[in-house]
Amino acid sequence: MRNALAHAGKQGRRVVSAFITTAFARNDAGATRAQWRQVADQIRPKVPKLAVLLDEVEKDVLACMTFPKNHWARLHSTNPIERLNDEIKRRTEVVGTFPGEAAITKLIGAILLEQNDEWAI
Repeated sequence: MRNALAHAGKQGRRVVSAFITTAFARNDAGATRAQWRQVADQIRPKVPKLAVLLDEVEKDVLACMTFPKNHWARLHSTNPIERLNDEIKRRTEVVGTFPGEAAITKLIGAILLEQNDEWAI
């Protein structure tokens, strides 16, 4: 979204943001892809660079739609990644100095396993 808004200009940010958000309001992957294409086509005459960007990132941005619907809210944002990175940082700062690379791998592996268990539930 940040990259798209950077191409939109100051006056077009609200409109572009609203257009892109409409794609994620759909209930299935096919409708979302169709809406994404429609948004790109509507923007193309006025902001061709943004339309090209939307064409290039479509596959990556809509990749979350291949997962079950109840996972979509967590996947279409970077919040889970940022949260995981914050948790790793918090836990490693408590330790301070690690005795070796194996200790780091063990701690981060344990954190990743906890995250996996949360997602599995």
